[in-house]
Amino acid sequence: MRGEFVDVEGARLYYYAAGTRGAGEPVVFLHGFPTSGHLWGDVVTQMPSGHRLVVVDLLGYGRSDPPGGRSLTLRAHAGRVVGLLDALGIRTACVVGHELGGGVAQALALDWPSRVSRMALIASVAFDGWPTRDVRVARALLPLLRLLPATWLLPIVRAELERGYFDSVHATHSIAKYQRAFASDEGRHVLLAHLAALDGRETMSLGARLGEIMIPTAVIWGSHDPFLRTSVGARLARSISGATLDVLSGARHFTPEEEPRDIAGILGRLLTTESPTSL
Repeated sequence: MRGEFVDVEGARLYYYAAGTRGAGEPVVFLHGFPTSGHLWGDVVTQMPSGHRLVVVDLLGYGRSDPPGGRSLTLRAHAGRVVGLLDALGIRTACVVGHELGGGVAQALALDWPSRVSRMALIASVAFDGWPTRDVRVARALLPLLRLLPATWLLPIVRAELERGYFDSVHATHSIAKYQRAFASDEGRHVLLAHLAALDGRETMSLGARLGEIMIPTAVIWGSHDPFLRTSVGARLARSISGATLDVLSGARHFTPEEEPRDIAGILGRLLTTESPTSL
């Protein structure tokens, strides 16, 4: 694997490439809030060969630049992903999104449909299930949270994220990686900017248009997700023509980390599904 930075609209996005190039279409992986491309590490090592795999840190996450006042809406993230694809010479790709990244994937499929050949939505934000109750409470407390130093704020965030894992040791290791980008005073401001940008009106607007999507789509959920109920996944699958739904019994919210073999297997199946447009 090799990591690089690409300038998109004046900000650097970090990505790493994996897999092996071949006849298969590229696969682009998008993480959720407040994580990074680290989420996909165990999935990409088990993906079928012949595909170029691109794992992205969205703006303001992981190693990518802080937003610096740039928009953090789902559509703005999607536009920057298109810019990254342009820079990498990728015309169309299978887009895989977890949580917030799933919302970005929906925006890509709806507003840049020629760039998305297939889509996987894993514990994705959608409809009025987002922001979650806990996120709405945090947003209401933003004036107070802005006064807290990072050393006070991050343990609160860590305790909430730990609920999304079965394995507490795995949770501790991963959350430590995710929080590195937010450990400074500047990072605290970035984290709160992400929190302020989480807007259910976006997911509701996207949800009303999901019937427009006509590409092979897989919806994947953890059966014990404490943040986004499996009913959200079922509604997503019903709303997208021909979408499949897999509910994984051994996972909570951070499904790509907890069940990477199952995720890779489902993605392998998705990549061999014939598009309705080609029939």
